[in-house]
Amino acid sequence: MKPDLFQAPDYYDLDELLTDEHKLVRNVAREWVKREVSPIIEDYSQRAEFPKQIIKGLANIGAFGPYIPEEYGGAGLDQISYGLVMQEIERGDSGVRSTASVQSSLVMYPIWKYGNEAQRLKYLPKLATGELMGCFGLTEPNYGSDPASMITHFKDMGSYYLLNGAKMWISNAPFADIAIVWAKDETGRIHGLIVERGMPGFTTPETHHKWSLRASATGELIFDNVKVPKENRLPNKSGLSAPLGCLDSARYGIAWGAIGAAMDCYDTALRYAKERIQFDKPIAGMQLQQKKLAEMITEITKAQLLTWRLGVLRNQGRATTAQISMAKRNNVDMAIHIAREARQILGGMGISGEYSIMRHMMNLESVITYEGTHDIHLLITGMDVTGISAFK
Repeated sequence: MKPDLFQAPDYYDLDELLTDEHKLVRNVAREWVKREVSPIIEDYSQRAEFPKQIIKGLANIGAFGPYIPEEYGGAGLDQISYGLVMQEIERGDSGVRSTASVQSSLVMYPIWKYGNEAQRLKYLPKLATGELMGCFGLTEPNYGSDPASMITHFKDMGSYYLLNGAKMWISNAPFADIAIVWAKDETGRIHGLIVERGMPGFTTPETHHKWSLRASATGELIFDNVKVPKENRLPNKSGLSAPLGCLDSARYGIAWGAIGAAMDCYDTALRYAKERIQFDKPIAGMQLQQKKLAEMITEITKAQLLTWRLGVLRNQGRATTAQISMAKRNNVDMAIHIAREARQILGGMGISGEYSIMRHMMNLESVITYEGTHDIHLLITGMDVTGISAFK
């Protein structure tokens, strides 16, 4: 196994914008990724298996709900710290970041924001330590970008709710202990339900044969007359804005995470270009290779500034959904283009599992689609600047 020689690019001295706490949190995550993820991730990706043994380590570095208050088991950190942790984890692998992002923003966040005190105390401390793992059920077989049309539904049976329906493309589903499931009541109003593994009629078949996010566990959520206790409904918010609020938090984490993948591809390509000799000199001295590398570091730097400013706005409670959409769309698009250019710099070696680039490239093909597709985020920005919706 090759040593992880990653050196993070900081072309504009952006570390000066970070607090000592930010840098400490980031550096702890960075060293953990080098020690625990980099040595194993290529093998797990080739085998299409999630390395469950890293769950405890993710919890130990504060990757599960870092912004959740300490009274509920979280680290009580700010939004920039959360972003930096996601950046470092995705530098290792997008699938591992997806596991942490789902746990934090799509499971812990709704329980914290929309749940009651009993639910917070029951679930959040165990989710923070990784004793419980969760997943988020919104996307359905026939409804992805149009979640308002979901057909998963529940009926009030007096002492419990009866849940029926299905969700698909669900990260963490095969091993999740709980699922935050979004379903319609008898009036068509969307609510969040906490569905626990072991409830009769609840199954989570795994999705196989993926070319992307291969080291992440993906599955379906099937509900066949599942009896959900009434105390498992999230009481403090309903309607489509509830799950979309969770997605704002997750998309913000992705905007940071994609930078990590891009930085890893850039760093790999830069090191390779300096070492690879062709025509009696390193290919880093060739004009076209310098063009690629110069454009990579420029785009990474722009994305770093974008997410740092977004983090400031998030800390102030002023970041809008449209601003988060812009950052998610821009940064993932940036990362996937850098992965492709980096692959070209490595030539044939770029497709080898000896290097991380092709794995990042394949992973980013999913990241550019999930939690709001590339095109949907473009239309969100378009609607924000024109005031006219293109969705209907």
